[in-house]
Amino acid sequence: MTRLFQIARGGVFYRRIFRRIFLATLFFCGAFSIYGQTSSISPQTESSILLSPDAAVDMAIKNNLNLESARIGLDVKKRKSDLVWNQFLPSASVTGTLSHDNRASTTQGIDFSALPNLAPYSITLPQWHVNGAFSATLDFSFALVEGIKSFRLDYEAGLISLEKAKLQMEQAVRKMYNNILLLEANTVLLEESFNLTKRQADIAETNYRAGLAPRLTWLQAQVAVENMKPSINDLENSLNNLKGNFAILLGLPHDASLVLEPIPAENPFISSDLAELISRAVVEKPDIQELQASIVTLQSQRKAYTLSQYTPFLRLGWSLSYLFNPILDPFKDSLFTGDNWDRGGNFSVTLGMTLNNLFPFTKEGQQKKDMEANIQIQNLRLIQMIRETELEIFTKLASLDKIQTSAEVQQAAVDLAQQTYRLTEEAYRAGLQEFQAVQSASLALDQAKLQLLTQQFNYLNDLIDLEYAIGVPFGTLSSGGISKLGSVK
Repeated sequence: MTRLFQIARGGVFYRRIFRRIFLATLFFCGAFSIYGQTSSISPQTESSILLSPDAAVDMAIKNNLNLESARIGLDVKKRKSDLVWNQFLPSASVTGTLSHDNRASTTQGIDFSALPNLAPYSITLPQWHVNGAFSATLDFSFALVEGIKSFRLDYEAGLISLEKAKLQMEQAVRKMYNNILLLEANTVLLEESFNLTKRQADIAETNYRAGLAPRLTWLQAQVAVENMKPSINDLENSLNNLKGNFAILLGLPHDASLVLEPIPAENPFISSDLAELISRAVVEKPDIQELQASIVTLQSQRKAYTLSQYTPFLRLGWSLSYLFNPILDPFKDSLFTGDNWDRGGNFSVTLGMTLNNLFPFTKEGQQKKDMEANIQIQNLRLIQMIRETELEIFTKLASLDKIQTSAEVQQAAVDLAQQTYRLTEEAYRAGLQEFQAVQSASLALDQAKLQLLTQQFNYLNDLIDLEYAIGVPFGTLSSGGISKLGSVK
């Protein structure tokens, strides 16, 4: 503790506090409510945007570009699922061909119209030819039926992924929201400490001029005041930068003026049941649900591919063709005379099966093995994720218990530090204590307050992660405790 105070006298203490706070992601103002303090940091004006945690979450979910990209991807999957029946529409095509022979060809014959005199003839055929065709094919197979199911499962997996992205966005917004409150509270504490240091410097000057203290004490007090100014400026700049990033996260301009509502000063400590939380997380954690949906989709795709390998397909075909009479010239003779066209076409029914799929060493056979290996990998990932979730919940509960105990002890430390500072300042005012003693008492009080805020921040930070892990709405644990989990759907 003595070494910490020695470092603090040089102003480094406040910069270290700032770095620790800036790395934090959530704040809950417990014993020291910052209600009314946010207005002193960011006064509300006509152009300011007043936000609550829920309003910030709604704005981010509505305006965030990453979520908008996820929605577009889900719309693509929904369109495929809704129109999956188009696989049973025939594949139709229309072609028209104009061709030119490289060499002219002739045809020979006998003119029977000149009977009884038969005379052979030879005709040079036109080099230009015109023909048109229409064809339609329709395939049926068991794989198509399973493919319909695969599209539907893929869409349902997309719904789960989008919901997971929304929950992760809400988690990030709530942490950043409260981190801003934490920085604002830290700024208030630092400004209060700065004002106390200025008052101590005034007392030192008064005592010096009254002959109760040496000039060195007065100078040390002035140096302490000047050393605190860079820390305050750094903290205010970081707070402005964090607000800018928060505005962008919400889909607002980076320079939007945001006024955040304070969090009610309530005690969030809860009791916990490890077995109940783990069993709930295995079923409802968004990450696990997303991976399970992905595995089900892959299994359906593998089944469809297997059916395409080992079951035959039925193909219905129908074609209609028109060939312009080859002895006529399409540029000289009429294209609109029906007798100048030769009509053709056919209807076909084909039953077939691809043989390459039957051999495992072919490309098609290896593709099936790749799909099976991918499913095995995803199942292993699921097992690993469940184990990691169990460990995460166990770790979070242990951390919550530790923080709860530490916060109770820290509250007593704050009360003691306040009493110590008050007595030390009275003695300093009477000339019975040196400036270093009152400054050390002031810094000890600031540190005690900040550590208490940090404990409360760490507690709600773990609660946020725990709520995400077990798949309940944010605020469920802090509002009603574990007893409400059974009623949450």
